[in-house]
Amino acid sequence: MASSSSINSICLSLDDQSSKTLTTTTLSSFFAKPYSPRLLKRRRSQSFHVSCNANEHDQNIKANIDRRNVLLGLGGLYSASNLAPLAFASPILPPDLKSCSKATKSGSKDLVEYSCCPPTPKDLNNIPYYNLPPMSKLRKRPVAQDVTKEYIAKYQLATKRMKELDKDDPRSFMQQANIHCAYCNGAYKFGDEVLQVHQSWLFFPFHRWYLYFYERILGKLIDDPTFALPYWNWDHPKGMRLPPMFDRENTPLYDARRNPHVRNGTIIDFSSPRDEVTTDVGQTVTNNLTLMYRSMITNAACPLQFFGARYVLGNNDSKGQGTIETIPHTPVHIWAGTVRNTDLEDMGNFYSAALDPVFYCHHANVDRMWKVWKGLGGKRRDIIDTDWLNSEFFFYDENKNPYRVRVGDCLDTKKMGYDYAPAAIPWINCRPTRKGREGKVDVTNIKPANKVFPIANLNKAISFSINRPTTSRSQKDKDEKEEVLIFKGLKYDTSKYIRFDVFLNEDEDVNTDELDKVEFAGSYVNLPHVHAHNKKNDSDEMFQLGITELLEDIELEDDDTITVTVVPKTGGDVISIQSVAIELLDG
Repeated sequence: MASSSSINSICLSLDDQSSKTLTTTTLSSFFAKPYSPRLLKRRRSQSFHVSCNANEHDQNIKANIDRRNVLLGLGGLYSASNLAPLAFASPILPPDLKSCSKATKSGSKDLVEYSCCPPTPKDLNNIPYYNLPPMSKLRKRPVAQDVTKEYIAKYQLATKRMKELDKDDPRSFMQQANIHCAYCNGAYKFGDEVLQVHQSWLFFPFHRWYLYFYERILGKLIDDPTFALPYWNWDHPKGMRLPPMFDRENTPLYDARRNPHVRNGTIIDFSSPRDEVTTDVGQTVTNNLTLMYRSMITNAACPLQFFGARYVLGNNDSKGQGTIETIPHTPVHIWAGTVRNTDLEDMGNFYSAALDPVFYCHHANVDRMWKVWKGLGGKRRDIIDTDWLNSEFFFYDENKNPYRVRVGDCLDTKKMGYDYAPAAIPWINCRPTRKGREGKVDVTNIKPANKVFPIANLNKAISFSINRPTTSRSQKDKDEKEEVLIFKGLKYDTSKYIRFDVFLNEDEDVNTDELDKVEFAGSYVNLPHVHAHNKKNDSDEMFQLGITELLEDIELEDDDTITVTVVPKTGGDVISIQSVAIELLDG
């Protein structure tokens, strides 16, 4: 069990915290100084096969744009959606509302009992682009745990009025929740392709626009244009529990279908979010901060690692979720979605997630991570590929007017009229320093990777030795190339919740309860979903983890061969892996 002093020494290292303590009932308010942009040393890792050159696919730009304009001219805005797959890639277009169909519940073949399709605009062929309105005052999104009674009353009133709107009003709570259902559960299709905004570079911009309009609707309903959604700062120890305003029964912010284990101040566990209730608060907080560090720094050195894989029409070979979508976004959804319901409703299933008001508070912090990440420096910047910038979505505004919106218009929160109240980010100092074992695993007693893979299922922990392409690399070489551990041909049933952890220089007896150690490389997590790239509930992905930083910390830089251990946590029986390799990729 990690003591409070060990947490301070590992993660905080900012002020004298020796007198602070952590217990199962209280969390001391140990804070880093409020976040301000700072340049970090380059951190190394990748979540899937990408280059840090976010513009490497930005070829034939004019052809793609011209093709998009031609499609938009063939009978109106949505006619392109019904065409056969494109001859070449083009940005994602607004969905075809006329052919919107029944959605499928994530994790099953059952259809959603009701229609998730939005009200159809009167003139489908003349839906304008949205222009950001001028703002005299920024909407300031507050920390959910710090809001006042007056704010809570205002938030409850706005949500109550939204829930009282006619069910056919596009601003109503049900219609707003249906937006997530339609975009994420197969209601929209482009030919044979299912539109899915998760597990790709659309994840962040879609949800930013989604919250933008939801927030403005709430403000309109209470005649307060300065009203701003709260953000659930689960990346800080103080915020690693359900914000109390959402745990008050018989209020508009309460959802009776949440998992009971999230109540009464229980700490969320990013590494084990299902039905377990941890009593070891100290270690849980430490693990969470370590996972935040890995997701924001170690494994998110460049844009496509953070945002997710490219996703365009006509060429959907790339598959992969960004680091924050993997953890902590997915664990928070699983944690709040109750196992009492067959399909983990509400938060645990894409079709129903937005029926829980806490969804929007959760995603406000996801959106905040985008802003914070860009302030960390290095290669952390927005994607400049025009296929991303020109991708579009469809929303209704606070006046019930339909609009098309572009990804390229949502990159600056202040231009969109909102910002975030400052809060500490203690995970920034949580690079693990503790070793989980003394010495090195004897690789001569470990089977080589080519004798272990392929594996048909990951139903138990496996260790293997693997050769590195080079050793004793210079700092210049490290700055130019990432050393990455690549899992190729990763297949699993996308309708299942899965998770596995990866460690270096550990054997199959590794203690997976403690992640705050240099040997922990990262985790893969999947929230059940309808796959965007095919009609089957399967996936074929490439999962990568940067190991340059780990090799330094474990003191394995001069070793030709290292040991890797993969530990399934959930769903290992539906996971198969074709091969594993270590490669040097351009930074």
